[in-house]
Amino acid sequence: MVVGAGLALLPEGPVLQGLAPMWLDRVFALLAWVWFVNLFNFMDGIDGITGVETVAIGGGLAAIALATGGDAAPAAVLAGAALGFLRWNWAPARVFLGDVGSVPLGVLLGWLLLSAAARGQWAPALILPAYYLADATLTLTRRVFRGEKPWTPHREHFYQRAARAVESHAAVSATVLGADAVLAGLAVIALAKPWAALVAAALLVGGLLARLSRMARTRTLAGP
Repeated sequence: MVVGAGLALLPEGPVLQGLAPMWLDRVFALLAWVWFVNLFNFMDGIDGITGVETVAIGGGLAAIALATGGDAAPAAVLAGAALGFLRWNWAPARVFLGDVGSVPLGVLLGWLLLSAAARGQWAPALILPAYYLADATLTLTRRVFRGEKPWTPHREHFYQRAARAVESHAAVSATVLGADAVLAGLAVIALAKPWAALVAAALLVGGLLARLSRMARTRTLAGP
């Protein structure tokens, strides 16, 4: 309901850059937004990781707004709030987001990303959340192909398996933070060179997933 109402507040431009009729464009935006809210909730599984992602996406969107003469305040406020929250949410966390925190963040960040795409900034809108999109989507797809129910609780995301293996939430969140910082830089570069930035972002996210997979094999390689 919130997502459906929020569509009316999106800028008038097409999210799909004119590749589909406007009614289909808005259907896509609705489905993409709902999926983003859910995956943002799914990915909030270890200390610090969603705070890190919010800082990166919000900070990246604020930088893009400043570079293009837009309003950086909404994204900057989200990034600043998440940065302050990390003071208590970094491992070992004393305060947690839970559904009541991660779902509203997903709604707000999803709206900002779709708004950026509707203003023609489609490449930055894809690059900034690229790690969360890849980890959640690949994990869900893998579970579906194994015949598992995708809506049941699990601990199979790349970051979750890595955190169990190395027994450190901080190490995994710091790894994601490093990659997210580069993605934020690539999102700004994408304003001038969208395709080059997208290719670089895809390679970076692939490398991050490979890194998390290697971390997840640490315990197996080390033995009991």
